[in-house]
Amino acid sequence: MEKWYLMTIVVLIGLTVRWTVSLNSYSGAGKPPMFGDYEAQRHWQEITFNLPVKQWYFNSSDNNLQYWGLDYPPLTAYHSLLCAYVAKFINPDWIALHTSRGYESQAHKLFMRTTVLIADLLIYIPAVVLYCCCLKDISTKKKIANALCILLYPGLILIDYGHFQNIYNSVSLGFALWGVLGVSCDWDLLGSLAFCLAINYKQMELYHSLPFFCFLLGKCFKKGLKGKGFVLLVKLACTVVASFVLCWLPFFTEREQTLQVLRRLFPVDRGLFEDKVANIWCSFNVFLKIRDILPRHIQLIMSFCFTFLSLLPACIKLTLQPSSKGFRLTLVIEIIFCNIIFFLYHFRPVCLVLIIPISIYLHLLPLLLKDELLMPSVVTTMAFFIACVTSFSIFEKTSEEELQLKSFSISVRKYLPCFTFLSRMIQYLFLISVITMVLLTLMTVTLDPPQKLPDLFSVLVCFVSCLNFLFFLVYFNIIIMWDSKSGRNQKKIS
Repeated sequence: MEKWYLMTIVVLIGLTVRWTVSLNSYSGAGKPPMFGDYEAQRHWQEITFNLPVKQWYFNSSDNNLQYWGLDYPPLTAYHSLLCAYVAKFINPDWIALHTSRGYESQAHKLFMRTTVLIADLLIYIPAVVLYCCCLKDISTKKKIANALCILLYPGLILIDYGHFQNIYNSVSLGFALWGVLGVSCDWDLLGSLAFCLAINYKQMELYHSLPFFCFLLGKCFKKGLKGKGFVLLVKLACTVVASFVLCWLPFFTEREQTLQVLRRLFPVDRGLFEDKVANIWCSFNVFLKIRDILPRHIQLIMSFCFTFLSLLPACIKLTLQPSSKGFRLTLVIEIIFCNIIFFLYHFRPVCLVLIIPISIYLHLLPLLLKDELLMPSVVTTMAFFIACVTSFSIFEKTSEEELQLKSFSISVRKYLPCFTFLSRMIQYLFLISVITMVLLTLMTVTLDPPQKLPDLFSVLVCFVSCLNFLFFLVYFNIIIMWDSKSGRNQKKIS
């Protein structure tokens, strides 16, 4: 009973922080002609309510795709339509075709903020609470601390409630987390359904699809493809196909309709360098002008190959040796690539795990400063950092065993006996990384870049984030690849 009482307090803290951040201004407020991403969400409600389904993704006199055209999967469109019905009931002017463009009022802001909060309460927050409660081998106090840290993660709060104000990232993340819970607890069909809903809400969840696929395929192999494994494979295939068909049914009536939706979902013409989001390629471009040397389609192929090859070792291991721990670790690698966090706190090396959300926050810094979200950024980041420091022994648990690198270190010491400094090196890297990010944040906020290098700070932010993400790519791959060796050693000891 006490656990649920404390968990309720944690949820209330998370909701309070979210609502407080939402009271600030938002991206594009009062700035015609586009009015920012807040207007995009309002406009999608206008379009889905006033136009037939077949016109949602097509350019027309009533639906100018250059003005925040719908570019998310059908489930997002259905959610916009649902919100539009509520908006119509409260005030039809909010979604009136054409005349509602750039509509801003206190009542409408309250409505939009409330829709985000309700989405969090219904989908994301229950998934976080249940996920933390299902963590094994840790105390109730740690489970509550995990939930607090996840719900206070500044990146998601600032993007959903600050910059975009209500882009509903937590809906897709919540569905994905329900999917993780499902397949980890052997509710494979429910987990698959939840993850399909996540993909059909935001196409970025495709980043996480490879671990799901490999983990479930590995389960089928383990059960035997001539028996129960084949039955499970057929059930999973039917679940995935049925969920996609139901979500896309209105857009399957014509081939061009389907293709147009896909073109809107994957606008590859934007390239890799828009807003310096692809920090690896933007960092490389400083030294080798990839942007100028290679055609855009070659850049995209190269990016796909690099991402796929980076994930391949972990995914092969997951397929051959499916386990919940390996599944979560592989998801972490995927998360590093798409700069999202919510699965990380089950791992003991908290000092390293803490760097990932801070790195993601640093990566978002230019965007947050652009939208005048400096103060909310500082407050939420400090709250998150304090929660992590007080909840976990960040600076104490840095031994090779706590870092889950003992098996790797033993293997290396067979060839390099002097390799005894790994844990100290990682601790120093942690401190250097934190100090670097703090200094870079202060420089970005207080100093003007040189006139000849106007993008200096944003490029430095991109570069530092890139180094952190590459380090974690190597680190988690080492944990995954040496996990079975560690297990065999434990068996021998026992």
